[in-house]
Amino acid sequence: MTAAADPIRQFVDYAKTLSGDEKGEAQVFCDRLFKAFGHAGYKEAGATLEYRVKGAGKSTRFADLLWRPRLLIEMKKRGEKLQRHYSQAFEYWLDLVPHRPKYVVLCNFDEFWIYDFDLQLNDPVDRVAIADLPHRSTAFNFLYPIEKKPQFGNNRVDVTRAAADKVAAVFNSLVGRGEDREQAQRFALQCVVAMFSEDAELLPRGLFSELLADCKGGESTYDLVGGLFRQMNSEHPARGGRFKNVRYFNGGVFQTINPIELTPEEIDLLLDASAENWSKVQPPIFGTLFQSSMGKVKRHAFGAHFTSEADIQKVVLPTIVRPWRERIEAADSLKDLRNLLAELRRFHILDPACGSGNFLYVAYRELKRLELTLMAKVHAKFGRRSREAVGTSSMVSTKQLFGIEKDEFGVELAKVTLMLAKELAIDDSRAWIDTEQLDLPIEFDEALPLDNLDANIICADALFASWPKAQAIIGNPPYQSKNKMQQEYGPAYLNRLRKRYPDVPGRADYCVYWFRRSHDELPPGGHAGLVGTNTIRQNYSREGGLDYIVAHGGTITEAVSTQVWSGDAVVHVSIANWVKGEQPGKKKIFTQAGDLRESPWEVFEVERIGPALSVSLDVTEAQRLRVNIESGACYQGQTHGHEGFLLTIEEASAMIKCGKADVGVLFPYLTGDDLLSHNPPAPQRFVIDFQPRNMLAASRYDTLFSRLKSSVLPTRQQAAAKETARNEEAAKENPKAKLNQHHQNFLNRWWLLSYPRPELTAKIASMPRYIACARVTKRPIFQFVSKSIRPSDALQVFTLADDYSYGILQSGIHWAWFMARCSTLKGDFRYTSDTVFDSFPWPQSPTLQQAKDVAKASLSLRQFHRQAMAENEWSLRELYRTLDLPGHNPLKTAQDKLDTAVRAAYGMKARDAVLSFLLALNADLAGKEASMQPVIGPGLPPVVKQAAPFITDDCIGQE
Repeated sequence: MTAAADPIRQFVDYAKTLSGDEKGEAQVFCDRLFKAFGHAGYKEAGATLEYRVKGAGKSTRFADLLWRPRLLIEMKKRGEKLQRHYSQAFEYWLDLVPHRPKYVVLCNFDEFWIYDFDLQLNDPVDRVAIADLPHRSTAFNFLYPIEKKPQFGNNRVDVTRAAADKVAAVFNSLVGRGEDREQAQRFALQCVVAMFSEDAELLPRGLFSELLADCKGGESTYDLVGGLFRQMNSEHPARGGRFKNVRYFNGGVFQTINPIELTPEEIDLLLDASAENWSKVQPPIFGTLFQSSMGKVKRHAFGAHFTSEADIQKVVLPTIVRPWRERIEAADSLKDLRNLLAELRRFHILDPACGSGNFLYVAYRELKRLELTLMAKVHAKFGRRSREAVGTSSMVSTKQLFGIEKDEFGVELAKVTLMLAKELAIDDSRAWIDTEQLDLPIEFDEALPLDNLDANIICADALFASWPKAQAIIGNPPYQSKNKMQQEYGPAYLNRLRKRYPDVPGRADYCVYWFRRSHDELPPGGHAGLVGTNTIRQNYSREGGLDYIVAHGGTITEAVSTQVWSGDAVVHVSIANWVKGEQPGKKKIFTQAGDLRESPWEVFEVERIGPALSVSLDVTEAQRLRVNIESGACYQGQTHGHEGFLLTIEEASAMIKCGKADVGVLFPYLTGDDLLSHNPPAPQRFVIDFQPRNMLAASRYDTLFSRLKSSVLPTRQQAAAKETARNEEAAKENPKAKLNQHHQNFLNRWWLLSYPRPELTAKIASMPRYIACARVTKRPIFQFVSKSIRPSDALQVFTLADDYSYGILQSGIHWAWFMARCSTLKGDFRYTSDTVFDSFPWPQSPTLQQAKDVAKASLSLRQFHRQAMAENEWSLRELYRTLDLPGHNPLKTAQDKLDTAVRAAYGMKARDAVLSFLLALNADLAGKEASMQPVIGPGLPPVVKQAAPFITDDCIGQE
């Protein structure tokens, strides 16, 4: 016995003296365990007892021991069956962010069950009896002060990888020597089913391996293995011979038998594969076989990457399990429970990009467990007659699962995955009944014959095929960069795709089409959960997918904002779960910070998850600040109300040149599109603005007045007449009805713009320039505009002329507040003065040098704008779209310099989160205003005594 085993042996001896009381002895047990592995105690190691775990919509729970980022221990009383507490441990693990523990241990004072949920679910990676700990301590190598790699005895992922790689080696050899690829794939899958079946005793134990051994001795695989596969597909049992006890497996993968004569090397490879323990192979990650048996070009073209089961549960739990679990828990009457059971057995699940069937496998297993939970509740609450009415047959079937897959081999693999799921689910259900100690006489279907799923899992392009009706849609659609789709799929396919889905932006990621189609296919109340690249929450992809879902009755119920992908693809993903309808209550957003799979996690509870899947701090409680409201520094631009007020540049120039128009009433008119889409930014039309003139004064401008009289006046008369008629009808029904005078007011001053904003124009006239941004925007783009230009109502206008104020507004600090506080229009951010500007706290005590630094950085950014736009012939929108691309970007560098200067002006430390800082500052300033203390608002701070050095002359003018 090693020296290290001595303290472990002492721990084992001590554990024998305990009665196994969960409440009274768990803490001292954990402390002694830490001491056994070289620590002074749990506290000295940095672990916490009774750690609070908060779940969405639930009361606070307590984890027995948490040692971040390595370990969570849940103690149960002696004799307790640990499998019963798997779900609790898994959900604790999900909620324990950031720094989610790597390992989870369940213990009942006699046995440890060790889980690595990133590796495998349901089955622990090891089970260690406490009595065996001295010679099994390597399974706890993670517990030593200096962590070592643990050695587990039940790592099913490793078994699955090894088995899949060995079968793939056979396949690669067959294809390499000229066998037909499709036949080689089918043969490989038939071998997989045979090896699994002999270990699961669906075939006579060891039969397939014995046949291979005989072939190694000189027999023919064409005869023996081919004969076995033919018998597995025969409804007529063999009356004698080697296949006498081989049962009927049904069609599907065995529907076509093409025997292959293997080489001696291939027989050795297959024998090596059959030596693996196939009862430990995990069907949910059979995607390993799927991937390793296909060439890289094809794999990348169809985006077929497998997902870890922990990630699959991030879809299956919120989309299927929790909604059903809540309904089961709420049902008390026999009638309700029977109705739920009948509904569950009719519940259809679709994966429209099913790949190897991993999502469907997990969903099927969970449906089986839900069925058992329902039946167990009936048997526990009601008498014999009620139990008999419900019956004892498990009737949830793989026929309730549907899949669409573009690759033919993927279709066959998915069928095999679900075929195996049937037998494994039976074993799982029996184990669950035993664990729960239920007197539940459930009758399970025979594992054989396997279900024929040819009508359930189909080979088609899901974006053009009909979808089967389903109450839940789940999966991991293929993804491909919008910039590479043309190269990968070809122009003909893309043209067809755009024609079929004209409302999805052309630059959206490929997976976005599945999000949109899934929502359209869902019935009211249906749930969906899909994995996509994290571009689904950004720009064009968000517009085509999640924006559409939310705008058309969808409620996002749980989401992963971003995480490092668990498969082989080097990509960050987002996960969105939603219901087609309303769902009250708190929602969870998870996010992973960093670029490593081990990077820490955060979880946020919010009332609403927006289409950007944002984890930003909730700043809805921020207060409007009087200093901002009274500054008169933020306005919406002018609303013309009628196209008759607008002239083209050519029309206006001709009128001015001929003396038919006066520059005092005719102004260049800048829109958001003019600002963002033209190079250089410039007004493309003029506006007639007679304000503040009365009708008589306006009529002196004969040409322009006549234009409005012939175009605007008739329209406003018609609108006012309709309004009057509606008012008369309303008054007849209710004399006290509040009548609308909107159009009548416009008619009373028909020669004026609908909303001329006289305060705004008066301020502009007194300034050399002002700041403007598009009111509805995807990106923070602010520009100075000449006072000679009238802003349209598509612009948000800031009557500030200095470079410092521009720097504050253009900064990422202001943009973060903008996004968190603004309203939306079709998923875009809409600047609103009352929610965004009025509550935005400006720096309170910048030094003169800090103010100069902000001004200098803002000027440099604008200079870069002009240079880059001129060199590339880009508009501002095109320039800022480059920020969506990876790699070094000088625009980002210039923006970062500005943000650094602005953070310094605020006094933000490097660790300060922007929204948290601003929210706290807002609360502080609101408190000061309430107590009549001075607060600094928009514009140059008091430390600046001379404004002139801060006011340069660059701005948008009229070309």
